[in-house]
Parts: sequence; C-alpha cells; structure tokens
Amino acid sequence: MEAYIVDWLNLLARWAHFVVGIAWIGSSFYFIWLDNHLAAPKAREDAEKGIGGELWAVHGGGFYHAQKYRVAPPALPETLHWFKWEAYSTWLTGMFLLAVIYWCGAEIYLVDEAVMSLSPKEAIGISLLAIGGGWLVYDVLCRSPLGRNEPALAGVLLVHIVLLAWGLCEVFSGRGAYIHFGATLGTIMVANVFFVIIPGQRKMVAAAKRGEPPDPVPGLRAKQRSVHNTYFTLPVLFVMISNHFALTYNHAWNWLILVAFTVAGALIRVWFVARHKGRASPLPLAVAILILLAVAFALAPRTRAAATEPVTLADIQPIIERRCTTCHSAQPTFAAFPAAPGGVVLDTAGQIESQALRIHQQTVVLGVMPIGNLTQMTEDERALIDAWYRASGD
Repeated sequence: MEAYIVDWLNLLARWAHFVVGIAWIGSSFYFIWLDNHLAAPKAREDAEKGIGGELWAVHGGGFYHAQKYRVAPPALPETLHWFKWEAYSTWLTGMFLLAVIYWCGAEIYLVDEAVMSLSPKEAIGISLLAIGGGWLVYDVLCRSPLGRNEPALAGVLLVHIVLLAWGLCEVFSGRGAYIHFGATLGTIMVANVFFVIIPGQRKMVAAAKRGEPPDPVPGLRAKQRSVHNTYFTLPVLFVMISNHFALTYNHAWNWLILVAFTVAGALIRVWFVARHKGRASPLPLAVAILILLAVAFALAPRTRAAATEPVTLADIQPIIERRCTTCHSAQPTFAAFPAAPGGVVLDTAGQIESQALRIHQQTVVLGVMPIGNLTQMTEDERALIDAWYRASGD
C-alpha cells in the first residue's frame, strides 16, 4: 500500500509541477519577448508621461496595447499584477517531487554503489547541500565585483555550472545527478525571483507610492537575474525529460554530456532572444546544433563481438527471472513497485520475446537495467542477452 500511495503522490506532483512550470516559463518567455519588441512611443504625450516603449498586438479576437514606463508611472493604479506565484509553485511542486522520488527512494534512484557508496541519509544530506550551496555560490558571484562585468561573470558562472555537473555525477547515480543539476538551476531561478527580483520591485513600488523617483539599482539587478533565468530555462527543461533517455545520464562521460546540453540550450535561447530584437546572427544557433550533433555521434552504440556459441531463449530466461522479474512481473516482489514499471511484464517466454528489443536496449545498449543494478546483473549475463538478441534477429 505504501508503494501505491507513493505512486499516486508521484503522479499528482508531476502533473502539478508540469502545469505550474508551463505557467511560469510561459509568462517569463512572454515578458522577455515583450521587452525585446517594445518600440519608442509615437504619441508625444506618452513620452512626456515617462513611457519608454510600447507594443501593439492582436490575439484571441482582440487588440492589445502594452506600454512600459522608463522608471515608474506618476501614480500607481489601484490594481497592480505581480508575477511570482508561478515561480514559487513550480519550485514547491518540484521539491516535493524530488522528495517523493529521489529522497524516499534514495537507495533506488539516487545512490549507485558503482559511483559512490552512500547511505540514503548521506545522499539526502548531499542533495540538500548541493541545491542550497549551488544558489549561495551563484549569488555571491553575482553580488561580487564580477557582477558588473557580464562577460567575466558569464565565464565564471560557466565554470561553476561545469563543476556542479561533474561533482553531482561523481556522487550520485546518473539519473539522480541530472535531476539534482536541474533542481539546483531551478532553485537559483526561483531564488532570483524571491530574493532579488520581487524585493527590487517592492522597493520601486514603495518609492512610487511615496512620490519619490525609484532607485534604478534594484531594477538593474532584477533585470540581470531575469536574463540569467531565461538562459537557464532550456537546460532545466532538458533535465526534466532526461530521465526518459538513459543514453545521456548512464554514459561514462555523463557530466560532459550534461554540460554540452546545458551550453547548447543556453545558446539556443541566446539566439531566440536576439531574434526577438530583429535580425540575429545564426552563430549561437549553429554552434548549439554542432554541439548536439557531436554528442549524438559520441553516443552512437558500438558493435559488440559476436558470440562463438549460439544463445537461445532457454539460456537467457533464467537470467531474466533472476535479475528482472523482481520488478517486471505481474506480481512484483520488490516493495518499491506496486506494478511492473512501464507495464513491462517478463514472466513468460512469450512476454520476454515480445520485449526483446526493449530488454536489449535497456540491459545491453544503455546498461541502465536493472535500475541501479540492484539485482547485480553481471557483464557476462549482459553479453548473453546481447548474443541472444542478435541471434533472434538473424
């Protein structure tokens, strides 16, 4: 029953995280787009009122006229909409999901004895340290003199991100490392909203209410963090789907693959932001595509040597029963799974044959099953499965 409840919590938390994440990213992308499409006001009286840019749009059968003040309006309206709960909700649901899957199931999803021998409590402690420490290091760098030199700051932040990816992959399972990398970037993004962007906006609103000209410094800091957030978005989205693609997180160079996708995602976003402003150099997009092509080439599967003796289903069925059916059975004996993961059941010869491609992909090509190698499948057993699959395909 406990595994069943955890499964439901996983489902509901994942759904909620997806919904509020769309709301946050959608509003963030929209305002970046809006900011980059503002044109100087055409009406003289608008410019005299302090309006720095405007934009006309049509959507859903109506016309919209958006205006942005250079600093603040002469008088604040009665209703002022804030955009913060989307970010907070995304982080809260994400952390809950992290706790349900990776903390409650640390021995399955977070700890990999082949990487580092950790107890669940040690793994959870390192998890919290990585997420909180990642934000603190980032914030200190932004508040340091480097924060006034964007190219230098970008270079140092890249080093910080590379070290974070490498360190996590040296401690956790590949899947756990990737999701913690995304959780750390996501925490940085939300902390930017909570500690910098919203407080800066509150100061501007307070000054406007007092009839004083707002201090532009908090606004500039908020703008800097907002720009960082938009470049982190695509790498975080990659991490959110990466658990479906073991060819990335289970590779021996998984940290370098993670860095490559992060850099490629940031470059793609750089191109999109520049494109909002008009004609943009294709160089960032071209470099991103080349990086992804290089990763695809590097991850291409290599052919194994053919077996000297023919291998039949009768030879590998005992391996499947011993190593796989604790989870992939009509009645799993592994307590963490109330039902066979992915609906894959391997109790009979017919079921094994019908899943031949998936068995080969997961146990031989990617080597991610059994998960965390909890049932200790050996390399010789994987070689037998490989030989059986190749023979059955001939």
